[in-house]
Amino acid sequence: MKLIFLGPPGAGKGTIADLAVEKLGLPHISTGDLFRAAVKNGTPLGLKVKDIMASGGLVPDELTIELVKERLSQKDVAKGWILDGFPRTIPQAEALEKIAAVDSVVNFEVADEIVVGRLSGRRVCKSCGKIYHVKNMPPKKDGVCDVDGGALYTRDDDKAEAIQVRLDTYRKSTEPLIDWYGKKGKLLTIDGVGAPAEVLGRFEKAIKK
Repeated sequence: MKLIFLGPPGAGKGTIADLAVEKLGLPHISTGDLFRAAVKNGTPLGLKVKDIMASGGLVPDELTIELVKERLSQKDVAKGWILDGFPRTIPQAEALEKIAAVDSVVNFEVADEIVVGRLSGRRVCKSCGKIYHVKNMPPKKDGVCDVDGGALYTRDDDKAEAIQVRLDTYRKSTEPLIDWYGKKGKLLTIDGVGAPAEVLGRFEKAIKK
């Protein structure tokens, strides 16, 4: 099964994808995570995208397509995958069609005010990358990861000025994919508001129909 998760930043795509991995046995491929790893490791690609990501902008299509194509060539994706954060533009979607056939595109609907609350309260472990939220999913000890004791921080793209840029960019560049995939008969739209377990349940029902 080859799935794409669509929705605004902060819609919970990554959280639901991580839960779905356990249910479906498919790798969760987040382009955001791939790019952040490239930035952290100081790769040539990471250096190119570092400033773009920090400001909340979109990485150019050619760089993103290059990254995804390489990832989808690896052995662990033979039975399928969940793509989170790609495609973000229609040209990216067209490029993906040349790489692999997609079964379903799941669109998570979440209002902007909820997105802002989710992103501004998100904290990430510097060591293992585990995600927390100051209100919805706080760590046992403030500022410290439950898993490995690593320090928690706010990503640059989760800061207030970057959040609005990310939302504006999504509306302009990514939202048109909802109609694009809808016309192809591959779109499944679900309510992304609620506890992760609730949203996961809606997702499971949608893909079984």
